[in-house]
Amino acid sequence: MIADDHPMIRDGLSMAIRAQPDMELVAEATGGQEAVRLFREHKPDVTLMDLMMPDLNGIDAIARIREGFPMARIIVLTTYSGDIQAARALKAGASGYLLKSMLSTELVDTIRRVHMGQRRIQPEIATEIASHMDADHLSEREVEVLKAVATGSSNKQVGTMLGISEDTVKGHMKNVLAKLKANDRTHAVLIALKRGYLKQE
Repeated sequence: MIADDHPMIRDGLSMAIRAQPDMELVAEATGGQEAVRLFREHKPDVTLMDLMMPDLNGIDAIARIREGFPMARIIVLTTYSGDIQAARALKAGASGYLLKSMLSTELVDTIRRVHMGQRRIQPEIATEIASHMDADHLSEREVEVLKAVATGSSNKQVGTMLGISEDTVKGHMKNVLAKLKANDRTHAVLIALKRGYLKQE
């Protein structure tokens, strides 16, 4: 099964799968909710799941599917190699994590390996996860503050937006800078984007 909201990506994946004599495409979903529903209906051996989808993101869709079907084999497809999103997807139950830039060379082999019960994570993503294993993770509130800062808002404006004092915002930003080993606010935003704390549009 394919779950991706981009028609061109779905078409490309569909062609690649249909070209394999030992594979059959049983369903295509355009959003997370539909992916969960179609999985229950078709129970595919392997599911290709985009991370960023309307109505329900890929990580939450994986978690819902795995609640009812703990043996579900799901490969995450993403344009993004940040360690936070990868770690969350794997924690939710993904068996593989594949960058869309590598689909033409890695897709079929990854599907076969995951179908055999193996896990498949591209080396650069595994390295990224490993390099941050000991890092302190940002709290939900710290991520909220950083998202607001990323819009160019001042500490006072961020405080007003989130209903907290300016001093509290300063305290959160101090923690964020320390945890991300960032030099300043802009550097912190760039690191958070790279690692996947902040979603790239």
